[in-house]
Amino acid sequence: MQTLIIINDPPYGTERLYNGLRLAHALIKREHEVTLFLLGDAVSGAKTGQKTPDGFYNTERMVKRVTTKGRVLLCGTCMDARGLTDDEVVTGAKRSTMDALAEATEQADRVLTF
Repeated sequence: MQTLIIINDPPYGTERLYNGLRLAHALIKREHEVTLFLLGDAVSGAKTGQKTPDGFYNTERMVKRVTTKGRVLLCGTCMDARGLTDDEVVTGAKRSTMDALAEATEQADRVLTF
């Protein structure tokens, strides 16, 4: 089963990105094909070099886990608006476009948004 998860919220402040990533991990564990598309402030969740307090979740590490068996796409326009370059994102996460999101939506059996 192909699942597309679209997330718009920032990495910290709300827990939507955190919960979307948790769901992605659970689906991957169940051998689903997962595509994660980060839009808006969510693209910052894929930034490298995040430092969080001990015991607090870290979206950089969580995104890396998704890239090992799933696909992580980042809105390129959203990255540009936030001054985030390709070199500053987690290895395996890729700059993407609305056309790619449209294609992933067409191919998905299920689309979830956070």
